[in-house]
Formats: sequence, C-alpha cells, structure tokens
Amino acid sequence: MQKLKKTYKFAVKTALFTSLLLILLLSIFLLLLKAWTWWIFPFVMLFGLISFIIMQFRVERFIYRRVKKIYDDLTLLESASLTSQPITTDMATLTKEIDKYAKDKKLEIETLKVREEYRKEFLGNVSHELKTPLFTVQGYILTLLDGAIDDKRIRKRYLNRASKGVERLIYIVKDLDMITKLEVGDLSLNKEVFDVVHLIENVFELLEMKAARKKITLTFDRDYSDAILVYADKERIEQVITNLVVNSIKYGMEKGTTEISIENLIKNKVIVRVTDNGEGITEENLPRIFERFYRVDKSGSRKEGGSGLGLSIVKHIIEAHDERIYIESEAEVGSEFSFSMEKAK
Repeated sequence: MQKLKKTYKFAVKTALFTSLLLILLLSIFLLLLKAWTWWIFPFVMLFGLISFIIMQFRVERFIYRRVKKIYDDLTLLESASLTSQPITTDMATLTKEIDKYAKDKKLEIETLKVREEYRKEFLGNVSHELKTPLFTVQGYILTLLDGAIDDKRIRKRYLNRASKGVERLIYIVKDLDMITKLEVGDLSLNKEVFDVVHLIENVFELLEMKAARKKITLTFDRDYSDAILVYADKERIEQVITNLVVNSIKYGMEKGTTEISIENLIKNKVIVRVTDNGEGITEENLPRIFERFYRVDKSGSRKEGGSGLGLSIVKHIIEAHDERIYIESEAEVGSEFSFSMEKAK
C-alpha cells in the first residue's frame, strides 16, 4: 500500500516537472527565434497549464487502473465493505479501507485457525470415545466366534460385556444427537410449572447408589419445607441437575459431600447451586470446561465412563432457556456450578 502511495506521488511530481520543462523549452525556443514578446507569456502559461492537465489526467487514469485492479482482487475475496463503495483514487482513503480490510481478514484467519484446531481436537475426541467401546465389543464377539461361544459360562459373560459396550455407544450417539439439536435450535422446550425441590430429591434418589460407592453424601444446604415453583422444561432441567451431580460424584473426594442450594436471585429468578468439595478445576482448564469431550483429567475421568458431553449439554440446555450457567472452582478445594431459572408466576 505504501508503495502504491509513493508511486502516485512520484507520478504527480513527474507530471508537474514535465509541464514546467515543456514551458522552459518553449520559452527557449521562442527566444532563439526572437519571437518572445510580453503578450506571448499568457499563451506559454496556458500551454503549460493544458499540458499539466493532460498529463495529470493520464496519471489519474494510470492510478485508476491500478486501484481498480486492487478492488477487483478484493471482490474475489468477497469484501462487502469495499465492493459496496464507489472506487476511489484517493490514496489516503484507499489506504484506510485496505488497512481495515487487512485487519478484519487477519482476525478472521486467526478465528478460522482456532476453529480448525478445535475441529481437529473434536474429531480426535469423537474417534477416541467411539473406538473404545467398538473395539471392546469387537474383541468379545471375535473371541466368541473363535470358539468361546461353546462355553455357556463364558458366552453369557462376554455377551453381557458386549451389550454394555453397545449401550455406551448408544449413550454417546444420543448425547451427540441432542447437543447437535441444541446448537442448531431444533430441540423444542416443553415448559411447565414444577417444584424444583421435589425434582432435586428425585435426582438424589436416582444417584444414591452411585454416590454411596464413593461414600459421597448428597444433601441440601437446608431444609426446604415449602415448594419452590419454577417455569422451565422439567425433563431438561432434571437432566441438567443429574449431569451436574454425576459430575460432582465423578470428581468428588471419597467421603465427600455434594450440596445443592436454591436461592432467590432477583424478583422473578432463582439460582440453583451445586457445590462439592472434590478435586476442583485449575484456572487454565476453566475456560474450556463446557467444551464437548473436554476432560480435565484425561486418563482418570475416562475410567468413570460417560460420554464426555455432560457439561456441554448442561450449558446448551440452560442457554436454550435464555438463562446463564456459572462456575467457580479451586484446585484441591472444590467446585460450584450454578444456573438461573425463571420463577413460576
């Protein structure tokens, strides 16, 4: 851009100097012919002015062709901000436009690079999550086909393990299907009025055995004797609370506690907090905690099962309700997930 600007200035100066040179040569020629008189001077100046205008016009045409080529190149790159404006030969204006264009494209390229890295990581995670149960099922089936099917005891055990592998595959595919629908807005919400306290009690009962295996206590922060009515999709909110509690059990310390509290946020909102005293999340992992398949402990957490999509689904369900989810965590201290909900009118 600077090179084109210098070229333009050089061309203008050349036109001016050439015009002055022509005036000088004409004046010398008239002097040599002894035809110089005072009344010829205006004609000489007029000649110089006309020559300058003609040369300046030629220079403008040259610059116009150069600038038009730049605009044509930018048109191929689909720059609406530039192609929607009239072509200008003003170098300062053009410089600002192209500088802005370059900055926007640089930001766009950097964003695309980040998305490309995320895409590669996502595909790698999907591949890993699917191939583990697939290879497990394949291994058991091949073993049975190799002759183990004749042993009734081994046959039943291996078929049960293969069935669990298939169930895990179905679980992952269902979660992927749900999160895809949530992201594109295809999953409709069936909002209704319900008691969130009763819903949490049902989740606690459902996960009681899972928590007992790690001696984790599931509890409220206090006794909620009165119902707290909210307006939301009951099934989806149950899934949110279930995923958060399962997550707290998965990363919770043995003999720890998972506590849920419900507080008034503003006049028409409540906030539900799920707090644990588990291993917590380091600061560098917090920004990515809601990403699909992202795991803080990539080795240990896989042993606990799950699709790796739980927190991502939670975030999308809450955002589908036009609400927000928050997280506070400290390594070796614990984590607190909280989300808002609309009160029933």
